[in-house]
Amino acid sequence: MTSPEISAKELDERRQRGEAIQLIDCREPWENEFVRLEQSTLIPMNDTPSRVEELRGMEGQLVVYCHHGVRSMYVVQWLRSQGLTDVVSLAGGIDAWSLQVDPDLPRY
Repeated sequence: MTSPEISAKELDERRQRGEAIQLIDCREPWENEFVRLEQSTLIPMNDTPSRVEELRGMEGQLVVYCHHGVRSMYVVQWLRSQGLTDVVSLAGGIDAWSLQVDPDLPRY
């Protein structure tokens, strides 16, 4: 099984190469309204069980992110326990992305 995490830099490089990646934002709607990664799908952590079949149907690797990478790691562990293997957490969350990749994104 692959590592449960991906760094912001690696994710950025893979996106720039055009790899098939589905970004899943597991934060709350208010957090998503404040700042989000482009082309991500909002599925709050507590909604994950009811939307697991939607996630199964997505093409490419699922990259789950939250604020600092804690909630997304829980989501990744749960999804893997449900048989989804190509799913990873963004290490450090959107905060790491704003620090390492896109400093124009607001931090909170």
